Amino acid sequence: MGNPLRAPQDRRLPRIPEPCALVIFGVTGDLSRKKLIPAVYDLANRGLLPPGFVVLGFARRDWGDGDFESLAYQAAKNGARTPWREDVWQRLASQFQFVPGSFDDDAAFDQLATTLDDLRERNGIAGNAAFYFSIPPAAFPMVLNQLNRTGMADNAKSGGWRRVVVEKPFGNDLKTAMQLNQLVDEVFTPQDVFRIDHYLGKETVQNILALRFANNLFEPVWNSKYVDSVQITMAEDVGIGTRAAFYDSAGAARDVLQNHLLQLLALVGMEEPTSFDPNEIRAEKLKVLKAISLPADIAHGSVRGQYLPGWVAGERAVGYLEEKGVPPDSTTETYVAVRLGIQNRRWAGVPFFVRVGKRMPRRVTEIAILFKKAPHLPFNPADVEMLGNNQLVIRVQPDEGVVLKFGSKVPGTTMEVRDIAMDFQYGEAFTESSPEAYERLVLDVLVGDRTLFPDAAEVEQSWRVIDPLEAAWAGTTPEPYRSGEWGPRASDEMLAREGRAWRRA
Repeated sequence: MGNPLRAPQDRRLPRIPEPCALVIFGVTGDLSRKKLIPAVYDLANRGLLPPGFVVLGFARRDWGDGDFESLAYQAAKNGARTPWREDVWQRLASQFQFVPGSFDDDAAFDQLATTLDDLRERNGIAGNAAFYFSIPPAAFPMVLNQLNRTGMADNAKSGGWRRVVVEKPFGNDLKTAMQLNQLVDEVFTPQDVFRIDHYLGKETVQNILALRFANNLFEPVWNSKYVDSVQITMAEDVGIGTRAAFYDSAGAARDVLQNHLLQLLALVGMEEPTSFDPNEIRAEKLKVLKAISLPADIAHGSVRGQYLPGWVAGERAVGYLEEKGVPPDSTTETYVAVRLGIQNRRWAGVPFFVRVGKRMPRRVTEIAILFKKAPHLPFNPADVEMLGNNQLVIRVQPDEGVVLKFGSKVPGTTMEVRDIAMDFQYGEAFTESSPEAYERLVLDVLVGDRTLFPDAAEVEQSWRVIDPLEAAWAGTTPEPYRSGEWGPRASDEMLAREGRAWRRA
């Protein structure tokens, strides 16, 4: 029951979930150690977790509660964003439990169900639990079936709410995504399914909506009359690390383009929702995803690449084919650039150039809105040769902020115009540091806010964009590029054919 003395529109008090359990499958894996456990600690440190909150870990290793607490302690201390406070950790760690078992082990899931029932009484969690799938996608159906068999996914049987959090990639193509959607919606109710895309938890991504719809400065020119093109770049300076088995079967398009980058494109391209209700926002994003048009000739309108040995940040980097676990004849792409369009009145004729790559010169994710040049320049051509397109650049990571580039006269006796930048950085403009994406998203799951989580229709529509690309690329060999370069030469040529160039990120 809500506080009768608090007005619903009062946003000053933080959102705190009801007493509940967070069950993490694959709790000893990389994602859990690097992101989830630190996020839980940071939420506790900020006073955003309810009394009686429990973390229940499930993994194959034959560990006890003490071993799990030790692993969690190191993970939280290494990854915490907020200052370390031993008293906060001790209070949180006293509510950690561990259930060992494999995903095909009926007895282990029976034990998990019993443990949750015991916690209902002992910790007063009233049957509320969120199940986090920090596991390989291939294991999703098996775990879902176990949750169904034991009744742990049943709201009515548990006496509270039961939610599930599924990591990307959600399926491997449209067919498998639809099968998984059907299964997860049968085991849990559709409104209790949270398909997580951690990019949507980043402050700068959410700021796209504030930038566009809270200001009258940008929205009037946010259309084909003024915008020349849009570039969305996600560059990583690292290779594939220990993910060879997954990455070689997926590639850059399935791993990142299908989810992160198409979601960014949808936020940039969507119309203003009637409210910030989750259903309204998703409806507008879905319209954009349905309006995406692929190049008429995919071979000319897209580029696949694969990194060769080279140098990144002064260090020697091996090529993709030399990475541990990668077949020597692999044709999996580590770089993709594609020219997309949005077939609606606002964006007709505006190309959206989207690129993603590994082993690039540096790590950066940004959205650049490039505006058309002024129709009449009463300047001598020599005076404006240093003047480019006006640009609005939203930097998602790592230096979160917004840059506005426009022309200004150079001081002096001649009329020389050159690009300058107005730079806003989150870290400098606000005294409060931005929460980590998983912090925000875990809290949203526990309070039941689905605003930042794509639904089944969005996931399936994204695959309808990717599947034709994958079909056209089948049997082709990726273009090589050296580690430390901004992708294959063919990527630059793709834009040069239209008289454009990639923005230097």
